[in-house]
Amino acid sequence: MKHIDETSVANEGLWEREVEKGCGYTIPWLDLERDELRRFVCGDFAKIVGRRKPLQLVNMSPRSILSDVEGKDVLCLSCGGGQQSAVFALLGARVTVVDIAEGQLESDSRAAAHYGYKVRTIQGDMRDLSELQSESFDIVYAMTPCYVPDIRQVYSEVSRILRLGGLYRTDIEQPAVHFIRWDGEGYRITKPYYEFVNRRDDGGIEFKHYMDDIFNGLLDADLSLVKVIDSARTKEPAPDANPGSWTHQSAYIGGNFVIVAKKTGS
Repeated sequence: MKHIDETSVANEGLWEREVEKGCGYTIPWLDLERDELRRFVCGDFAKIVGRRKPLQLVNMSPRSILSDVEGKDVLCLSCGGGQQSAVFALLGARVTVVDIAEGQLESDSRAAAHYGYKVRTIQGDMRDLSELQSESFDIVYAMTPCYVPDIRQVYSEVSRILRLGGLYRTDIEQPAVHFIRWDGEGYRITKPYYEFVNRRDDGGIEFKHYMDDIFNGLLDADLSLVKVIDSARTKEPAPDANPGSWTHQSAYIGGNFVIVAKKTGS
């Protein structure tokens, strides 16, 4: 792939290492069933409660974005790993995946081979979707853009490839709590609010995005707000979560929300 800058080099390396370590986000979901997915989309959990699948699927918020995808063109952006792409494909969508890590895309191909559907995979940076034609997707399902410095670049590319009326889903971390860390007793703020770059110990580079860029950036890219979901407001602390881990932090700090926007045109 063509690297845009040191950020793309660093974060490609980060996620290739995560693939090697077997991080949970890199392992394809190979135990999904179409009928169960349809029941999940309709809100019928009675026959699948207590199994692992609902715990996977509940993170695909909002559930409504899965309700009408058959025959539609869906881009899974920066969420390789054979997880979200498998759900969309099993529900009848034509799926493309763009991810910075080749190892992540291999998991998407593995899931496609397992279930018997086709998937297009492209290794690339979410800021550069030039391999994709304009107005070619009905849905862009994206994960957090914290790995790029300018969220508006992502919005611009997403808007270009979405058809009129198409939906863009992403998740965002509230900037005030982005750089909170566990100190052995509790969570504390480690950087002043104006600092927006975090060079992680594992080699990754993260960026804080501010509220005006998050929301005004959507409007400037002809993406109108449809829904905002506070992802952590009902999350109870897991009794076995290690302090400082993502699972533990998200239950205590919150700060993560999901955005759904629609391509409206200018």
